[in-house]
Amino acid sequence: MSEVKRKYFGTDGIRGVAGEFPLNPKMLVSVGQAIAHLFLGKKGRHRILIGKDTRLSGYMIETALASGITSMGADVLLVGPIPTPGVAYLTKSMRADVGIMISASHNPFEDNGIKIFGADGFKLPDEREAEIESWIEQNEQFPGVESSKIGKATRVDDALGRYTVFLKESFPRDLTLEGMRIGFDCANGAAYQLAPQTMEELGADVVARGISPNGRNINAGFGSLYPEIVRELVLEHNLDIGISLDGDADRAVFVDEKGNVIDGDAVLALCAIDLKQRGRLKNNIVVATVMSNLGLEKLLKEHDISVLRSPVGDRYVLEEMIKSGAVLGGEQSGHTIFADSSTTGDGTLASLKVLEILLRSGRPLSELASQFVRFPQKLINVPVRAKPDLSTLESVSQAIHSVESELGNRGRVLVRYSGTEDKARVMVECEEEKECESFAQGIAQAIEREIGAV
Repeated sequence: MSEVKRKYFGTDGIRGVAGEFPLNPKMLVSVGQAIAHLFLGKKGRHRILIGKDTRLSGYMIETALASGITSMGADVLLVGPIPTPGVAYLTKSMRADVGIMISASHNPFEDNGIKIFGADGFKLPDEREAEIESWIEQNEQFPGVESSKIGKATRVDDALGRYTVFLKESFPRDLTLEGMRIGFDCANGAAYQLAPQTMEELGADVVARGISPNGRNINAGFGSLYPEIVRELVLEHNLDIGISLDGDADRAVFVDEKGNVIDGDAVLALCAIDLKQRGRLKNNIVVATVMSNLGLEKLLKEHDISVLRSPVGDRYVLEEMIKSGAVLGGEQSGHTIFADSSTTGDGTLASLKVLEILLRSGRPLSELASQFVRFPQKLINVPVRAKPDLSTLESVSQAIHSVESELGNRGRVLVRYSGTEDKARVMVECEEEKECESFAQGIAQAIEREIGAV
């Protein structure tokens, strides 16, 4: 897959510190104008939908984008705090031309970002993002339209309710969550109301944390990066399952009734096996990423299921799913995509799918997840001051080649730059944990010497 070079967009939209370039008001107005300009193709009024998570800076970004969009003659639909997959769903169901989600996912509240969806509910491909950048670069100030044609911004008060109905309809009517005890950590983020409410309306008894956003506490010690929060909740209240969402609720990490953390690879495995057994796993293919554990391939191979790998990022997973005809894909980090139901990762939807499997099987999550045996894997994030092509760094290339030669077929090495942060990610996977640690540290140290942040 060839990479399209972009200046502002990373693996998941534009992301940075709110108020600083490229997320300062002047730039955001230009972004809004460029988005509107790019999609003003057909006749008639145009509508662009904007949602956000619970970050304080969402107000500023929302207003700046809306100013740029309306200055170009398009209307804006403001749906307020809602999960990223909710924006994808509403963009398509409300027949908007574009959907914009304001969020920096699992990042701290100081950061924010913009994710863009097309009218079909899919994230824009790299080529379309590059077009937006091109328009921004070529037109520092868009002319806009005459005053009589300026667009308007309207708040959609029932947006969350529409999305909740969609989620509940995705859960089989012959099943109920009555008797299920569920723990939620909503990260003080976009799903702080939606996720617990959806489960309660389906009959579950819910105990929730991370449901008191104040604009500054999103992901602050809560959410999918801190599964120990929901783990304590499960053990303290004797719950059947714990679910930890990230700030924009497009990913979910699970905890079984015994307190074991179940990541995205394990969830992908149990969902794939369930779909295969019910004859619903199209082409017997699952799409994972280059970061997914070798244990996933080993287990699914035993069930005659093939694993295809994509670059990191749920939209790249989805691109490979579309290309291969797969209906299931996901990431180790907790993004799980069910192509028959959604156009992007959805933490709440994935939770409902896992609960459905538990109910149909009559088995606890610990038992279902135990069939997935993980290969030891060491991941080190190295802060960097620059991101040159790794092949141009001789000592780094030598360190990587040395580890690959030593491992042979016993494991694998992956070194890449983060698409959203100034970090290099070093991952080593093999049969022995001590080896993983030693090999990963060696490569990380080589990177630090060459381009490490001071």
